[in-house]
Amino acid sequence: MSEVTIIIGGKNFEVACQDGEEQFLQAAAAMLDAEAQALIAQIGRLPEARMLLMAGLMLADKTASVEDRLRAAEEEVERLRAELGQLLNAPRPAPNRVEVPVVPEEVAETLAELAARAEALADQIEERA
Repeated sequence: MSEVTIIIGGKNFEVACQDGEEQFLQAAAAMLDAEAQALIAQIGRLPEARMLLMAGLMLADKTASVEDRLRAAEEEVERLRAELGQLLNAPRPAPNRVEVPVVPEEVAETLAELAARAEALADQIEERA
């Protein structure tokens, strides 16, 4: 067990904690002290018990608010997971079938012959002109 001195609202408190947990205790005490300092700034001097009670209640209120927001965020995550699951499990539409006409080889050869004749005729017309 370790003994740690924490300061809350300008008052020292000796607190025991497990070895290795000193930093966590100091962080928690700093949060409580911040609330106590805000109370002292607003109200002035308070009895120790009342200051600690009010500071604790203020922290509890903040914690409840954060827990509500966390719960809402977790619900949103679950909703999005369910939506994603539906999208992934939904039947996929049949792919569009695209038919590409195939030109028979003999037609391609005939077109090539016609193109060659047309070029030959164009050459003859140029020579005469």
